[in-house]
Amino acid sequence: MSNSFEDALKSVRKSAQSELAQANTEAEVSQLTTDYLGRKGKLTSLLRDLRELPPEERPRAGEQANALKAELEGKIDNLRAHLREEAKQRTLSRERIDVTLPGTLLQQGRLHPITQVMAQMVDIFIRMGFQVAEGPQVELDYYNFEALNMPSDHPARDMHDTFYFSEEILLRTHTSPVQIRVMESQHPPIQIIAPGVVYRRDSDISHTPMFHQVEGLMVDEGISFAHLKGVLTFFVQEMFGKGTPLRFRPSFFPFTEPSAEVDIGCVICQGKGCRVCGGTGWLEILGAGMVDPDVFRIVGYDPEEVTGFAFGLGIERIAMLKFGINDIRLFFTNDLRFLRQF
Repeated sequence: MSNSFEDALKSVRKSAQSELAQANTEAEVSQLTTDYLGRKGKLTSLLRDLRELPPEERPRAGEQANALKAELEGKIDNLRAHLREEAKQRTLSRERIDVTLPGTLLQQGRLHPITQVMAQMVDIFIRMGFQVAEGPQVELDYYNFEALNMPSDHPARDMHDTFYFSEEILLRTHTSPVQIRVMESQHPPIQIIAPGVVYRRDSDISHTPMFHQVEGLMVDEGISFAHLKGVLTFFVQEMFGKGTPLRFRPSFFPFTEPSAEVDIGCVICQGKGCRVCGGTGWLEILGAGMVDPDVFRIVGYDPEEVTGFAFGLGIERIAMLKFGINDIRLFFTNDLRFLRQF
């Protein structure tokens, strides 16, 4: 084999080893691969020069050239793997997580104060034997007014500031329509509460267009006002504490007769008189009364055979008194500083 070809192989080996020793990136290794093993690379050119050698020298020259090619490919593969491992270790070191550091606490959700109070109210009535009944929020005028003894010309309708879709369809202004639907579908005895969302066109520090109510109904033979007083007294003392005083004042509702509004001793000043109770020592919390015989006739009951009482409580009102909140709008602004207190 000619000395010139062997010397060329040695020169290629030496320069390749030198340049590979200085390569620090995969990009540099890829460039060296092209420079030496690519189509126009230095070693590739030497392999093409084999045809210029005498026939008897070509086998040994080709063997040495291929050996050098394999040697360079091996060194290139090893260097590339080494550089990738170094890059991996640098990434792992940079992105390392110290598991001994304290973690970030996730904020836990809480039940909304209205939901909490509604659940407590429902629980109290269930313990007294009441069952929960539900009805549609988009209601017919018949169930919301007519069947509750409020014909189209009744002045009490003006008190409700109703959201109407049409003359016959509206957003319910109270959950009393549920009572009518229940009485239409079953015979006494009936002992239900109807908690839920209601809507009226009103908005200020004590009213919102959407709010919540729990209304109750008990119908059977021999039900009297005394039963109503017993149920509400138990509820008030369970909700606001034993010994909480309450009083009944005569009032008027189209669907009950006699009717009453119920006050409790002010939970803020303990009945001494304050700004919240207007100095009276009393706070109104609900309306109630004996079901009007005309309502019984509308649903097909005989008022000579059964009697009953009904009551309605605003859940926001109860929550404001229970938690000492003076602006109903706080319940709906989603201020986390407020909600976290509950």
